[in-house]
Amino acid sequence: MFCGYACIVYAMRGEFETAAPFIGFAFVLDMLDGRIARLTGGESAFGLQFDSLADVISFGVAPAVLSFNWGLQPLGRLGWAAGFMFVSAAAMRLARFNIQATSGADKRYFVGMPSPAAAAVPAATVFAYPYGLYDYREALPALAMVLVPAVLMVSTIRFRSFKTLDLQTRKPYSVLIFIAAGIVAVATHPRGVLVVTAYTYLISAFIGQAVSRLRHRGGRAIPDAVSEPSSSDRRVI
Repeated sequence: MFCGYACIVYAMRGEFETAAPFIGFAFVLDMLDGRIARLTGGESAFGLQFDSLADVISFGVAPAVLSFNWGLQPLGRLGWAAGFMFVSAAAMRLARFNIQATSGADKRYFVGMPSPAAAAVPAATVFAYPYGLYDYREALPALAMVLVPAVLMVSTIRFRSFKTLDLQTRKPYSVLIFIAAGIVAVATHPRGVLVVTAYTYLISAFIGQAVSRLRHRGGRAIPDAVSEPSSSDRRVI
């Protein structure tokens, strides 16, 4: 919650290069708080609700304010309406997540884009180009930066969840090396790596859908290929 508040304060000051990383800090803390609660036996219904309220600020209001001050402001009412759409979508996404968390849904996937990942799209974009947009024509592409993640948050498209990542696999060292390589990449080239990671995760859902449809069509093509024998085949039989 503090990270989201700090992002808003710095964004209102126009210090975008300082504001954007606070969403990244909130992202990391959001991944850790649930694990720490489970390890310490501190899980509770209150914690679930309070976590969602903090997420609305850090991954809903903060990215919207950051995006508006950075690039949506030249669009006037259209800009702040787009920012509010992002806030509304994040709130609805978190409310749906709370319901699904108690319904025994498949934990390997998220239904709709997770709000932290959606917030990472404008945060990484602003961090990569912290100079701001001050012309109406330049600001128009910023609408997609906000509205596309907003639509994906309230969609039913499945996004891969990494919460089920098991380090106790047959090859735990390969997983650890991969994580270490990611940390090094972010430390050495943070702007480019974070932008590529944010947009890759956004696009991954569409790639996954396309692959699953191709597999489904391929599975149906096999029975069609081995359908009933022709009339000549029946005569031979």
